[in-house]
Amino acid sequence: MPKDAVVVITGASSGLGQAVAEEFARNKARLVLAARDGGGLQAVAKTCRELGAEVLVEPTDIGKMVEVRRLAEKALSFGRIDVWFSNAGTGAVGKFEDTPVEAHESIIRTNLIGHINDAYAAIPIFKKQGRGVFINMISVGGLAAAPFASAYSASKFGLKGFSEALRAELADQPNIHICDVYPTFLNTPGLSHGANYTGRELPVPVGAYSPRKAARAIVRLAANPRPTTTFGILTNVARFAHLIAPNLTTRILAGMMLRSLRRSARTGNSHGNLFGPIKTPGHVEGDLGNGRVVGSVDIAAGAALCIGLLVLWRIHSNGQR
Repeated sequence: MPKDAVVVITGASSGLGQAVAEEFARNKARLVLAARDGGGLQAVAKTCRELGAEVLVEPTDIGKMVEVRRLAEKALSFGRIDVWFSNAGTGAVGKFEDTPVEAHESIIRTNLIGHINDAYAAIPIFKKQGRGVFINMISVGGLAAAPFASAYSASKFGLKGFSEALRAELADQPNIHICDVYPTFLNTPGLSHGANYTGRELPVPVGAYSPRKAARAIVRLAANPRPTTTFGILTNVARFAHLIAPNLTTRILAGMMLRSLRRSARTGNSHGNLFGPIKTPGHVEGDLGNGRVVGSVDIAAGAALCIGLLVLWRIHSNGQR
C-alpha cells in the first residue's frame, strides 16, 4: 500500500470508522470520508487534517446506489482508489415480531445492500487499476446468530456469503483483495445508536474490544491483505460453539439475553439511527456505563459450553469410527 494511499471509509462519522480514519491519517493517507451525518464527518475530517492527512468529505447513504456512485467519483478526484473500507452498519434489538418491519428492512438495506453497493462501485475501479483492497466490516454476528437481532443476523450472514462469492469470482485477479473483518463487541457508540424495541435498557457485554486497537489492525490488513480477520477471543469462542452446535448455542444465548433484560431497568423503545443519523457529536469510544453489563459469569459459561461441546463432539466422533 503506498504511503499516500487513497482510502474510502463509509460509516466514518463515529465509532470504528472514525478510529480507522484517524489511524490512516497518522499514516498520511488521502481520505474520502462518508456517512449520512455531514456534520459528524466534518468534525472527523478536521481531526484527520490536523494529523496530516488530505481529506475529502461526501455525505452518503450507502443504501442508495446513486449516492455511492457519487462517493466513488469524489474519491477518483485523487486519481485512484487503493482501499475501500465498507464499514457503515446499524442494528436493532428486540423480539422479531416486536420490531417494525420497516426496521428490519432498514437494517438489511444498510448492512447488506449498502455493502453490495460499495462493492459495485469499487470493484470496476479496482479492475481498471488492476489492484485494490475492499475490506468488509462484518461482525461476530456473521459467524454466530444473535437472538433478538434477527435482521442484523440475517444481514451479517448474508454479507459473509456475499464476500465469499465475490472473492471466488475475483480469484483470477491476484492484486484485488476482498477482506472480511469479524470483531467481537466493540466499545463504540454503536449500541446506543442502534434501535431498541425491548422496553429495557440494553445489557452490554464485558470484555468489549478497543476500537483503536481494531483500527490499527485494519490499517495493517490494508497493507497486508488476507481473506479473514477476527478480533477478540469471544469471536473465536462463538465461532467454534456455533460450528459444533448452532441451535444449542443460539438457544443458550437467547436465554442469557432474556435473563439480562429482565434485570435491566425499563425504558422507552427507540428507532435509534435506523431512519436518520443521530444528531449528537461523533466519538470513537462508547459508554459502557449505560445499561446492565452481562457479567463474567455469563462469559465463563459460554467458554465452558464450548469446552463441553468439544468433549461431546470428540466422544461422538470416536463412537462413529
